[in-house]
Amino acid sequence: MPFFGEVFSSDIIKEPVLDPKGEELGRVRDLVIVKGDPLPLISALVIERKKKLFFLPWKELNIFNKRIISSSVYHEALRPYEMPEGDLLMVRDVLDKQIVDANGAKVVRVNDVKLEGFNGDAVLIAADVGMRGILRRLGIEKGSEEFLNFFKTGLPFNLISWNYIQPLRPKLSAITLTVPRQMLSELHPADIADIISQVSREEGAHLFKNLDIETAAETLPELKTDMQADIINAMDTAKAADIIEEMSPDEAADILSDLPTEKVKEILESIEKEDAEDIQELLGHEEDTAGGLMTNEFIAYSPEMTVQDALTRFKAEAREVENVYYIYVVDKEEKLNGVISLREMLLAEKDCILGDLMETNIKTVAPGEDEMAVAETISKYNLLALPVVDVDGYMHGIITVDDIIGILLPTEAKRRRRTG
Repeated sequence: MPFFGEVFSSDIIKEPVLDPKGEELGRVRDLVIVKGDPLPLISALVIERKKKLFFLPWKELNIFNKRIISSSVYHEALRPYEMPEGDLLMVRDVLDKQIVDANGAKVVRVNDVKLEGFNGDAVLIAADVGMRGILRRLGIEKGSEEFLNFFKTGLPFNLISWNYIQPLRPKLSAITLTVPRQMLSELHPADIADIISQVSREEGAHLFKNLDIETAAETLPELKTDMQADIINAMDTAKAADIIEEMSPDEAADILSDLPTEKVKEILESIEKEDAEDIQELLGHEEDTAGGLMTNEFIAYSPEMTVQDALTRFKAEAREVENVYYIYVVDKEEKLNGVISLREMLLAEKDCILGDLMETNIKTVAPGEDEMAVAETISKYNLLALPVVDVDGYMHGIITVDDIIGILLPTEAKRRRRTG
C-alpha cells in the first residue's frame, strides 16, 4: 500500500517523484480523481518532466506521503498525458472552486483538499475552505501557526467533510453540497439569495431548484430582477405556478412583469382564478406609483361587524395575508370608511361594533401617486401601512412600510418592476 498517513493536496503538488533507484522521474503537476466507494479517490498522478506531462497510475506507486513519493517504474514506462477534459483533476477542476457553506450562510473557496488512506487508496476526506489551506499552499502554514501561538491564539481548521459534497465532474465551475435542501431551507431567504447570487448562474439555478416551494417563494423576491426572470422562465410552468401562487400578489406581479408575455399567460392560467385576477390587477399599474407598489392583500370588514366576530374571522383569514397592521372598514361597495389598529381591536369590548371603533380621519394615496410622495406620507405620519384609494373612495390595496424601505435603498438593491 503506497499511502502512509494523512496529507493535503498542496503537500504533493510540485513535489518530486522518484524511480526505483531514487532518481527523479518528474514533479507532480496534478492528481487524477475518480469515483470511489464511499469517497472519491486518486487514480493517478500527472507528473511533469522536461516540460512534458506523463501519466503515472496509482498502482505503480510504492510510497505516497508528504515526505516522499516513490514509483515502481522508470521514465521509459511513462506514457504521455494531454490532460483531457473528460478527466477530473485536482488542481484544474477542484482547487479554488466555490463551495456553498450552508452552515455559515456563505460561499467559500476550496483552498486545499485533505487526503487519507483507505484500503490502499488515497481518498478525498475533506475540503479545506479556511485560512490554513491558503497558508499551506503558500508554504507558510507552520510559520504562521508558530507566530500566532506566540500571541496565545490559534489558527483554526475549517474543513468541510467530503461526505457532504456531491459527486464531482470534470470542468465544473463550482462544487455543491449534497444537503442543500434541508440546510438551505433553514436559512433566512435573504441569506439563501446571497448564496445563490455568489455562485454561477447554473449552480444558482441548481440550488434554487432544490428548495421547497415555500422557501423558494420567500427567496425569489430577494434575488436580482434579471436572475428572478431567468430562474422562473427556465422552470417548467407547473412548478413556476406553484411558486408564484405561494407569493404575495405584489411580489408575484413584480416577477411576472419581467417575463415573456406567453410565459406569464401560461403561469396565470395555471394558478387559482382569484389569485390570477389579483396579480393581473397589479400588473396594470405604472411602475414607481402607489398602484405599482401596493398589494391587494389586506383585511377589511363591514362597519356593522362586532369586535368578537371580527376577531374570529381575523384568526382564520390573517394566515393568508403576508403583513397585517390594521383592519380596514369598508362598506358593501368596498369604499373605505375607516381604519382600526390591531391594538385597538384587541383592547376593545367584544360587543363593540367596528363602525364605532374606527378612525375616520384616514391618510390615503391615489393609485397614480408618485412613490416618493407615498414614502413621505408614511414617514410623516409614522404609518405601518397606507391605503390606496381612488377618487370615488374605492379601496384598491395597501402599501406597507416594507415596500417603502425598498424605495429608500440604493437603486441596485431595489426590486424594480416594469409595466405589465
